Amino acid sequence: MLCVKATKMTRFLFVIPLVLMTSMASAQQPGHDACARDVSRFCRAQMNDGDMVVLACLQQNRARISKGCQQTLASHGR
Repeated sequence: MLCVKATKMTRFLFVIPLVLMTSMASAQQPGHDACARDVSRFCRAQMNDGDMVVLACLQQNRARISKGCQQTLASHGR
């Protein structure tokens, strides 16, 4: 019984840092969230080609992407 509780506690303590790291990573990339749907809709074929290729795709589709993504691109000088 004690071993089971220790194992559960160990799992719980292991999960906490993973959740914190994930939330920190998403907080550091607000533009990623603003453009994620647009990338999947308009630039799916370029998703594995690197950030600069995806950025070029978004710029080519600027008239079709969401207002939030347009604002993100503009705020980053693109």
